[in-house]
Amino acid sequence: MKNKNEKIVYQGKIIEIVEKTVNVDGKEFHFERARRAPGVRLIIETPEGNFILNKEKRHELKEVDFRLPGGKVFDYLKDYNNFLEQEGDINTKAKEAAKLEAVQEVGIRPIKIEYLSTSHCGATIDWDLIYFVVKKYEKVERQTEEGEDIENIEISPEVLKEWALSSKIQEDRSVAVILKYLNNK
Repeated sequence: MKNKNEKIVYQGKIIEIVEKTVNVDGKEFHFERARRAPGVRLIIETPEGNFILNKEKRHELKEVDFRLPGGKVFDYLKDYNNFLEQEGDINTKAKEAAKLEAVQEVGIRPIKIEYLSTSHCGATIDWDLIYFVVKKYEKVERQTEEGEDIENIEISPEVLKEWALSSKIQEDRSVAVILKYLNNK
């Protein structure tokens, strides 16, 4: 839910800077936070017990990144802010986005998809990543968005762990979630 004691001081397409006023022991403090709409990530386990990752050309970084499939829950901040004002259930909205990303990036339609966890970015950056596990799915035609350059690769749990620990997977929050998931299997 959006806080009534905040003021947006800058807003772009996907990120904004929010100033929040907080009273502490009778004194007023102003804090700044960067806010971005949440994203989703998918841990996809194949029937053989392997995992699907994306080998993705990140044009804005000019490099290839190995990552969990996923994307944004909202394409624009204005849509996220409208959602916050309506006080909807973010996990339900995120699950819808995760299912769409599974079709777009991987070419699967999840039959069994379960919420795993939410990673919060920190005190000064509000950008949650919501993780789901897909263990059962049907293959469909992949529908990548314009500008996406994605190759799906299937790797064993051992290689997934090795890549996570060697920084081949660069998104550190996803690395932590992957390692926790593999440890609890």
